[in-house]
Amino acid sequence: DMKVNTAQFMALYAWYSWPNVVLCFFGGFLIDRVFGIRFGTIIFSIFVCVGQIIFALGALLNTFWLMDMGRFIFGIGGESLAVAQNTYAVSWFKGKELNLVFGLQLSMARIGSTVNMNIMGWIYSRVQDLLGYTGPSTLGLTLMIGGITCLFSLTCALILAYLDKRAEKLLCKEQGKTGEVIKLTDVKDFSLSLWLIFVICVCYYAAVFPFIGLGKVFFIEKFNFSSQEASAINSIVYIISAPMSPVFGLLVDKLGKNIIWVLCAVITTLASHIMLAFTFWNPWIAMCLLGVAYSLLACALWPMVAFVVPEHQLGTAYGFMQSIQNLGLAIIAIAAGMILDTRGYLFLEVFFSACVCLSLIAVVMLYFVNHLTGGDLNWSAKKREKLQKVA
Repeated sequence: DMKVNTAQFMALYAWYSWPNVVLCFFGGFLIDRVFGIRFGTIIFSIFVCVGQIIFALGALLNTFWLMDMGRFIFGIGGESLAVAQNTYAVSWFKGKELNLVFGLQLSMARIGSTVNMNIMGWIYSRVQDLLGYTGPSTLGLTLMIGGITCLFSLTCALILAYLDKRAEKLLCKEQGKTGEVIKLTDVKDFSLSLWLIFVICVCYYAAVFPFIGLGKVFFIEKFNFSSQEASAINSIVYIISAPMSPVFGLLVDKLGKNIIWVLCAVITTLASHIMLAFTFWNPWIAMCLLGVAYSLLACALWPMVAFVVPEHQLGTAYGFMQSIQNLGLAIIAIAAGMILDTRGYLFLEVFFSACVCLSLIAVVMLYFVNHLTGGDLNWSAKKREKLQKVA
């Protein structure tokens, strides 16, 4: 509707990531020391709402720079709101309950992504029927309607603040804190294993999220799918992730061997991209494999950080991991758009496959580094539990 090229479209994803290159370090600090959990959640929810409204206004007025600004503001609130959400969870749930809560949080996020992918096209069609024409006005109104979910999120933040304040009085409990201690000087103490985990994270997610961002048009152009069919297959990664994330989380907890699980996930993802790039096989097969692999990697990779850094450095390690992930996603999103505009989808899929290959090399290196240094990343759950009891 706005006659933008792919590079401009993917820049919208990049503008979300840019503020989080820095804010991932300070989201926990702002919640703990500046705003508090209740006020912080409301503030970040307001950023999300304002960002979405500006984004929709940019479409309505056919002003693309305004849409970029909206995405930037949305990004300021988005990732920090996730930190606030996790802080509430840690404040209210403990132990095994917490594992379930985090699994449900991830599942709900994936359900939201799936609904968005499949219903926004339908809303756009209804608005188009109502107005009788396509164009920036139709797109802008559709995005405004989508912004209702952001207002619902803000309402939930207000209700949650009231409930938490009430519980504080009744139960004499303190406000939740992230517990994060951010010290940039800790970076110099990071081990080679941790840096390899960072490389795996950046290279892997660079081949997943930007691909999903461009996937709908890919399926329409290569496989002649309708818009609705393309949206459905593009969302299957999140549909699978919603129920499978808690299942894989439990499986990895029970069996251990995290590096092996990560290796399986990366190899499966590489196979998926190769199938999409070089074959005309039914793409449902490749996308289902990608959904399973994506779910498995998240459950096996992120907990490994806690195995290789001391507890007092966890906040810095996770903050740095999220920061470079957002930096990588921002750069790759722009690069993917430029490659697609100049070279086409085959080159783009080769590019994504190359990113996964880099991730695969890092996993293999991590396996040997862990083995040579006597690390515990590939221990079985039984061995880890036994040694923890002895300690």
